[in-house]
Amino acid sequence: MVNQKKIGIIGSGLVAKVLGNGFLALGHTVMLSSRDITKLSDWKEKGKENALVGSFKEAAEFGEILVLAVSGRIATEAIESAGPQYFNGKTVIDPTNPISENPPVNGVLGFFTGADESLMEILQARYPEANFVKAFNSVGNAYMVNPSFKEGKPSMFICGNNDEAKMEVSSILDAFGWETEDMGKATAARAIEPLCILWCIPGFLRNEWNHAFKLVKA
Repeated sequence: MVNQKKIGIIGSGLVAKVLGNGFLALGHTVMLSSRDITKLSDWKEKGKENALVGSFKEAAEFGEILVLAVSGRIATEAIESAGPQYFNGKTVIDPTNPISENPPVNGVLGFFTGADESLMEILQARYPEANFVKAFNSVGNAYMVNPSFKEGKPSMFICGNNDEAKMEVSSILDAFGWETEDMGKATAARAIEPLCILWCIPGFLRNEWNHAFKLVKA
């Protein structure tokens, strides 16, 4: 991205803060959001004048680009709280995963979606005027911005129905140090979201969390 943007982040957890800091480092103005904005006072102070905080509604209205940085289990609730009308026509970066409340089995997370659906497809169908782009769902927050690996830049798999939105997200990923692999329409989220399961297995089994995916081409 060449021009500075207003970034509205729906959420206040680690993913929200890491991505928010990444956008701040590039000179963008960022608003994180929470039902209790007092817990974001330290983040706001460190981010200085370009770091803002507000409600879900305020962040959604503020952002030219939105990030849905909440648990997949409350994704719909968060959008409804923010106001779906503020998502219309905007690029919405979607790092959510449909992780169920059940504990992992042999290191394998459970999803509340089936094999022939994805959370992103559910959200896109419910909010058709928003331009969802799946990204940042298959790596831990420690490596979301400026990942450093011996093998070079890792791959971030994205998908979405709007080509302009995907180009915008690809530009963000490039600035954040990733190689973008566009997997096509929202249907591809059926394959991208389960990468979260695969990424987490070494962590749950061996406490190994320092890795990312890379698509190797001949």
